[in-house]
Amino acid sequence: MSRNHNIINETSLQFFGLISASTSHEIKNVLAIINENIGLLNDFIFMSDNGTPLNPERVKKIADKITKQIQRTDEIVKNMNEFAHSVEKIYDRVLLDEVLNGIFSSSNRLVMMKNVKLEIKHSKNPINIKTSPFFLKNLIWLCLNHIINLSNEARTVNIITEKNNNTAIIRFMPPDLSKNSTSNFPGEREKALLDILHAELKIDFDNRELVIMLPDDIN
Repeated sequence: MSRNHNIINETSLQFFGLISASTSHEIKNVLAIINENIGLLNDFIFMSDNGTPLNPERVKKIADKITKQIQRTDEIVKNMNEFAHSVEKIYDRVLLDEVLNGIFSSSNRLVMMKNVKLEIKHSKNPINIKTSPFFLKNLIWLCLNHIINLSNEARTVNIITEKNNNTAIIRFMPPDLSKNSTSNFPGEREKALLDILHAELKIDFDNRELVIMLPDDIN
């Protein structure tokens, strides 16, 4: 097995584990909130059994909070389900914006922990490409992870998708991109993924952009 294959296997397992762990952490947080609100409902029932009239408005507020958390859990599980299915097909035709939305949703907790807000400007027309969805998500995460670790200060990272002829483009625009911050980037893992995706990565310091360029058809 080549060194590239070893790197790909290693980074793929790390990536899958990272997203799975982050997702399960989010679900545990939701369950904790639901459990807390159920505890409040039980308190109201106990008080009612002891002669204190139930306050319908307070009960409704708690029920609404539980409903909101259930909806949040449904969205988390949908994202995880889509992420897991991306491993099934080595190559598939996908919408670039949907791939981005999926990985950003799955990594939202990790991004927020770094005080980063993502502002995404999607292309006017859907960008449909044939690629390796899982490896593309891995590459996007590695780029995003590098960017969010540039600084601990709260900041906004703009992301733009566009298409130029047969090339799909993702532009990451962090305000704190500099030569010093990217001296070891891209590393071996990023280069191995770029190779398998037939993609390019360029860093434009003048415009403070990290740009991924993907072929319309990986084959």
